[in-house]
This record gives sequence, structure tokens and C-alpha cells, in this order.
Amino acid sequence: MSEGTTRPLRAAVIGLGSMGRNHVRVWDEAVDGVELVAIADPDPEALRRASDGRRVRAYADAGAMLAEESLDLVSVAVPTSMHLPATLAALGSGAHVLVEKPIAASREEAEAMMAAATDAGRILSVGHIERFNPAIRELRRRLAAGELGRIFEIRATRLGPFPARIRDVGVVLDLAPHDLDVMRYLIGSDPVRVYGETERRIHTDHEDLFAGLLRFANGAVGVLDINWLTPTKQRTLTVTGERGMFTADYLAQDLVRWANPADATVAEGDREPIAVERREPLVVELEEFARAVRDGGPAPVDPHEAMVALLLARALVDSANSGSAIAGPALAAVLA
Repeated sequence: MSEGTTRPLRAAVIGLGSMGRNHVRVWDEAVDGVELVAIADPDPEALRRASDGRRVRAYADAGAMLAEESLDLVSVAVPTSMHLPATLAALGSGAHVLVEKPIAASREEAEAMMAAATDAGRILSVGHIERFNPAIRELRRRLAAGELGRIFEIRATRLGPFPARIRDVGVVLDLAPHDLDVMRYLIGSDPVRVYGETERRIHTDHEDLFAGLLRFANGAVGVLDINWLTPTKQRTLTVTGERGMFTADYLAQDLVRWANPADATVAEGDREPIAVERREPLVVELEEFARAVRDGGPAPVDPHEAMVALLLARALVDSANSGSAIAGPALAAVLA
């Protein structure tokens, strides 16, 4: 390496399930200035699959990897129940950490992770990947520019078949944090009242169908339609306002606008496809995390915002279990 050349950041991945393998692929193939040097998982077959054809060192024990490797950054993609110990160990080794969502299993665990990052002087970011979808980023830019005027409703649909990879949480904690985070990210407002309904049809331990309603402080209404019961994936977001409507398709990275007439009436509007430069969201996310590590922050996704998304999802489950909306001091505690 020539004088003045910045050395590559040394990366590792803990947890080699479906999402962890994607982190391995992207770190190894798609992010400039980063070298994937190690991976860890107790499953020997997972290690073999993830390391096949790659120049990485494979560890059955993440602790041994963290002790033996000098790492700049670590992706933590283990099950949610293991986020706390894996993240604390990685931060304790001196690495910056990107942990997959949801950030943790509870507020106490999330706060312990954030405190450890502060104490270590390291960045902790959270894998809310939908923020990095180019269609969502363009939508946010247009909403911030006031193209819809006042926002009336934001509606998220996240449907698909039951995933064999999920065992430790239900559909709300697995999927709703995506949409709860995106809603707050797009409209810049917090909910003042939430209500949810759940059903369990196939999952043996947790809910697999969810419908949720949120009233935001700015007057917008949020609607969530989420399940593991649909035989095809649907990932869409619709934002309706006084000047028309945007629809975003996460999977196709399509963004379309329908505009109301200039006289402020509501009528059948013209369909206007919006040009979006399509990129894999995980590549964008990991690029921005690596840039934050080089630049000294900030985290691409603030871990406190990720914690709020988790706690809102839990509040919606509590609402469904109690049959009552959650508002007032109880909801304020979630947002604190």
C-alpha cells in the first residue's frame, strides 16, 4: 500500500443465517475500502456455505474471532435474543457495530447496547434497511420539499409467506419495526395513539397476522397491514396528502405520484412515474456504515430511533392483547 493510501477497513460478520450471508456477500464483493476477513457461526455447515470461494477465516466461536482478529467493524446478524451479548462482545473488542433489526429484545437490552457503544467510543448502528431503499429516499426528499402539502395518511403493506427462518418472535416484532421506523423517518412526527389487532393462524408460538392504526402528532393517520399468510410478497407504502398521493414499491424500487388538480379538489389524478436510480439497499446501508466508521460518525441509523421502533411494535402487541388503544403517559414512555 503506497504512502498516503487509506488502508481497507477490516470487517467481520457474526451469524450466518439468510441475512448474515447477505452481509458476507456485500462486504466481500460490493463495498469499496472494506476487506471481509472473518466470519463466525456455531453451525459448521453455515460456516462452509458462507466461506466457500471466499478468502475469510471461519470461526465456530465469535468470542475467539473477536479475540484473534483486529477488526474495525462487525455486522451482528444473530437471532434477536442474542443481539445483546454479541453486540457487547464486538464493542468490547474495539469494533464498530451494525446490528440487524430489531435492535434488541427489550428496552433494557437496547439501552445497555447504547451505553456500551458510548463507553467504548464506538458507533452502534441498526439495520433498518428500508431507509436505504432508493424509492424511499426519493420519497422522503419529495415530502420534505412539500410536494404533497399536509400529509393525511401513510399506509404500509408488508405481506408474504411464513418464513422458516423465524422462530423467536412473531410477525409484529419481526416486520413492523421496518414500517414504524419508515413512517417516523418520512413524516418527522411521533404517534400519540396506537391500536393493534393480531391473529395466530400458522405460527405455533406467536402472531402471524397484524393490523395496526396510529395517530401521529401532526394529524396523519398510519395504517399497517402485515402478515406471514400471503402466498406472494408485497412490500408497498402509500402516502396521501392534500396535493395527491405517492406509492412506493420496495421490491421493484418504483415510485409513482398521482397529483390532485391545482384547484385543491380531489379528483382522478395523472399518474407520474418518478425516476429512481435502483441500487441494492443493503449495499447502500453498508457503504454508509463504513463511511461513518471512517469519518467518526454519526451512525446511519440512530440506535435510539431503532429502539423506539421496537418499543412501538411491542406497544402494538400489548394493545392487541388488551383490546385497548395505548396513548398518554404509557405511549410517551415508549418514545422517551
